[in-house]
Amino acid sequence: MIRFNRALSPVNVLSFDLDDTLYNNHPIIKSALQAQADYLAKLPEWPTNDTQYWLYCRDKALALDPSLIDDVTRWRRAALLYAMHDLGFKNDLAQQHANNAYQAFADARSQITVSKEVLELLKALSKQFRLIAITNGNVEVDKFNLKGVFELVLQAGPHGKAKPHPGLFDIAAEKLNVAHKEILHIGDSLDTDVQGANNAGCQSVWLNNQAANYKYKGLADIEINDIFLLNHLVKK
Repeated sequence: MIRFNRALSPVNVLSFDLDDTLYNNHPIIKSALQAQADYLAKLPEWPTNDTQYWLYCRDKALALDPSLIDDVTRWRRAALLYAMHDLGFKNDLAQQHANNAYQAFADARSQITVSKEVLELLKALSKQFRLIAITNGNVEVDKFNLKGVFELVLQAGPHGKAKPHPGLFDIAAEKLNVAHKEILHIGDSLDTDVQGANNAGCQSVWLNNQAANYKYKGLADIEINDIFLLNHLVKK
């Protein structure tokens, strides 16, 4: 299915969201969360009702530093360190356990294999367009088989505020020396990807292939339900 809401103007750059756009992120996150939980469960001080306690620590960390909302890596690290101090660990030991728990999460987080078909799609598109990635997530692209695919990878937190804030798109346009409207951003979220691209004056493709409730009422330039429809969609 392809739905054209607006005609595209000429495109030079294809910008991709990562999680749930180029691969299914749900089992990956589930595995990463389990790896973190497994480490924490080895600590006698860690409460049995770990889910509720973890949410409590996340909320407390965010209340102490609201800027964490734009950086999921810093937020997770801060929540883990808060938890360790809250449980009575002191200084170096608190930091050690927080680091180890985060590393367990991060190692599992990057256990991703993008399908051969998606890699072939990206290779074909790269013959006509410059490819970049703009993500709110904390996946480390260099640790799996998207390494070297993108000219530029921008992540919320290290590089700016999270989508739908236009900042990451502004940085992309500046670094690539292109007009915002020459960037076509493809993502699975209306609230972050489409709204963010629209806010920045870029063009947008919504990959509408999963059930979700969105608040954003704006339209993507184009809506698709299969990433491979990009083969037929984008033409200079």
